[in-house]
Amino acid sequence: MKRFLDILLALLVMTLLSPVFIVIMVAIKLSGKGTVIFRQERAGKNGKPFTFYKFRTMKTEVDPFGPSPKAADDLRLTKVGKILREYSLDELPQLFNVLKGDMSIIGPRPLYISQMAEWDERQKKRLLVKPGLTGLAQISGRGELTREEKLELDVKYVETAGFWLDLSIILATAAQVFRRKNIYEKKYSQTEYTRGEQGKK
Repeated sequence: MKRFLDILLALLVMTLLSPVFIVIMVAIKLSGKGTVIFRQERAGKNGKPFTFYKFRTMKTEVDPFGPSPKAADDLRLTKVGKILREYSLDELPQLFNVLKGDMSIIGPRPLYISQMAEWDERQKKRLLVKPGLTGLAQISGRGELTREEKLELDVKYVETAGFWLDLSIILATAAQVFRRKNIYEKKYSQTEYTRGEQGKK
């Protein structure tokens, strides 16, 4: 039933937002060199790798495997990319991942494969379900949460998943996107990012 609803909802959203897809693709192309779609390998159900899609939001010369922008003033973001991130529009291509069966609408966010080695046995339970476009962690604080808190919420979702929980997450996600809430970590500024990167060199 969940797979059927995933396909139905993904097709519905893609149809309704098809003009938005076109506008975003044109805007990214006009903003400079680089691909429209950003592709990266992530960990899927049971840790199986899959190709993850997003609209490109960062400049082409930055490290694609570096940390995701945690502040609105991150200099790696393009002007178009900043807008896409503020409204979570960069995530829309993952609807194709849902149609392919790599992802679900609701589930833990797909993380890097290398991160699996850092999780304990309880945290690895997040791999028992398909990763999702949005999940319990995304509506419970998002940028305000620590990594451990996000992983714990992912496990909580796996242990309590059901139709009504999924429906509540979808509704809460829509409200959060509209308010543009907790997109970035408030404690994280571009100055701190630059200082941290310089310290690594």
